[in-house]
Amino acid sequence: MPTYNERENLPVAVERLTALPVADLHVLVVDDNSPDGTGEVADKLAADLPNQVSVLHRTEKDGLGRAYIAGITKALDEGADVVIQMDADLSHPAEVIPAMLEKLETTDAGVVLGSRYVPGGSTAEEWKWYRKALSAWANFYVNLILRLGVKDATAGFKAWKADTLRAIDVASIKSNGYSFQVEMNYRTVKKGIAIAEVPIRFEERTLGASKMSLKVQLESAAMPWKLLFGRQV
Repeated sequence: MPTYNERENLPVAVERLTALPVADLHVLVVDDNSPDGTGEVADKLAADLPNQVSVLHRTEKDGLGRAYIAGITKALDEGADVVIQMDADLSHPAEVIPAMLEKLETTDAGVVLGSRYVPGGSTAEEWKWYRKALSAWANFYVNLILRLGVKDATAGFKAWKADTLRAIDVASIKSNGYSFQVEMNYRTVKKGIAIAEVPIRFEERTLGASKMSLKVQLESAAMPWKLLFGRQV
């Protein structure tokens, strides 16, 4: 769970996760030196729940993709069987995790996406029409170019089998921001590994500020073409 200025949301997210009926669930918070003190909040949570929460402090904010790679690498090094990536802003519903794990266990999927665009899924009601249109267009755009065969190609809520992450060599991924999600899916498809989806209702954050920037949007728009025309995967 990467964090940057999420001091209000993080305790709620951790409470929801640690309350799940999931054996051996461990929360790894990856904080990018948040100026609002999120790192200190995370340390307190780890001190209160030493068997369930730990913290990886990074010294700079250099993108969501870099934070995810740092966290995933640490989780794999520590022997995780499944790695779940999710936002700390409460937009991803923790209660869906058992269904994601069941899908991993009962199908041949190497990764399960929490999907807004399969039957039963939805985006936040608070979103303006143009934001919903932009999200739908982004998924259409990515699938048109890369033919990933999934409904929510830009989803950031995923449950990965450890073997899948090793197969796609996640540590070598160069993309950042939200294009990181697309590159991970692309590598998975290129390896012939199945991707499954379960429906989620994506919630709008109520506290804190979005980290989406123009630079991130431009990188995300360019990434499918880079992947299609020869970026090493």
